Amino acid sequence: MTRKRSYSIGIAIDWFFFVFAGLAAIWLAYLSFTETFKVGWWGIAFFIAFWVLLAYLVLPRLHRILTTIYVPDYFIGRTRTSDGLLGDPVNLAFLGEGGQIERALQAAGWTKADPVTLASSWRIVTSTVQRRSYHQAPVSPLFLFGRQQDFAYQQEVDGNPAQRHHVRFWRCPEGWLLPGGRRVDWLAAGTFDTSVGLSLFTLQVTHRIDAETDIERDHIVSSLAAVEPAIVVDVIADFASGYHARNGGGDTIRTDGDLPIVDVRALAEVSA
Repeated sequence: MTRKRSYSIGIAIDWFFFVFAGLAAIWLAYLSFTETFKVGWWGIAFFIAFWVLLAYLVLPRLHRILTTIYVPDYFIGRTRTSDGLLGDPVNLAFLGEGGQIERALQAAGWTKADPVTLASSWRIVTSTVQRRSYHQAPVSPLFLFGRQQDFAYQQEVDGNPAQRHHVRFWRCPEGWLLPGGRRVDWLAAGTFDTSVGLSLFTLQVTHRIDAETDIERDHIVSSLAAVEPAIVVDVIADFASGYHARNGGGDTIRTDGDLPIVDVRALAEVSA
């Protein structure tokens, strides 16, 4: 039996304003850019305003419109950015409770990242400019299962907040299974920040990541196994096809498609 699509006036109105807001933002950016050349030295300030509008309003709005149409809304082994772009690869899975994972990470020298707030965002900007250590620096939100990470951990390199190992964690929905039928409790995405730069897709200031995501994946697993002998690691070889692509910031990523499953159920949970 063929199912008919259902439409409603509410959905149509919602889409109209969704697209209208995107077009209005593009027009505002265009006006800001053209006016830049009419005000002399004040054009520098107008150009900065144009960049802010383009990077933090126009391009994100445009990406949300386009990715709502063409990016699959189901699990494909990739995270998504807040703008809807495909983000970092999901390259780790865990069995156990969140407290057990946190205990293993802390024992291995990882530090829990601060939540993204105005204060923490300003602190990471000043720390990066001054090359001052910030071990709890926040990580940008990435989305899986329709929500951002539950928590994230990182390891700073040589006291430089621009370079760090970091990994985000998402609790799997109740009863959810990996493609192929395996059950896991958590999925994670680990990458290595190499520097601070501009996103290729949105022109926003962001961390750039190392393309060899498998190296970071293996570093995370080995750092945990080295300090917690009770951890058991099983690898699903060729869980996904090996590929090279770009993440939401425009950085090249490569992976062989293997998925390590880290079992921390034999550990006690971290104390609150």
